[in-house]
This record gives sequence, structure tokens and C-alpha cells, in this order.
Amino acid sequence: MSSPNTGRACRHPELRRTYTQRVTETTSQICVRVRLFASYREAAGTRELQTLLPDGARVRDLVDVLLARLPALRTAPGLVAVNHAYVGPDFVLHEGDEAAFIPPVSGGR
Repeated sequence: MSSPNTGRACRHPELRRTYTQRVTETTSQICVRVRLFASYREAAGTRELQTLLPDGARVRDLVDVLLARLPALRTAPGLVAVNHAYVGPDFVLHEGDEAAFIPPVSGGR
């Protein structure tokens, strides 16, 4: 799922980075905006990106696509929020959704 996309472009005007994967041209596609926080942002070198996914994709599918660029999603899994609500890995994504990846945090007194 992490090879270059052969279908339509996934571009939100305010974003400059695109992270795509191969989606067959006969498959209906959705574009999801991804926001990265703290250590995830540092590891990726960007705070936002976007990706194309097949229609009906779940959060777990998005994580699978991002793992090549962000192995920390597996080694230090955090929380995922879609459109400002925390969700689980089986949550179904839709066109234009915003998925925020928030790594685990610790510290303080």
C-alpha cells in the first residue's frame, strides 16, 4: 500500500506535502488530511500531510500506509482523533476527514 499513487491527486490547497499509496484506478478513493503532533511530527519532518485511500478504508488502513514513514506509529502507538473525536482502529474514514495522530506523553510532576 505504500507505493506511488496511480489515481487522482489528493491536494488540499493549504497543504504542501502529499503522502500517497497505490490505489487501483477502478477503486473509489477518498482523500484524508493527516495532522501529526510532537514526536510523530518530528519523525515525519512535517506537521501535516494527506493521503489517498480506497473508499471504505479504516483508521488501521491509514496507519498501515503511514508506517513506512512513521515506524513510531507501531513502536509507540498513541491516540487517533478523526474530526476532533477520538476513534479506534476500525473507524471508517470518509472523503475530507482530518485524522490527528497524537503520540503517548509522559512526565510532569
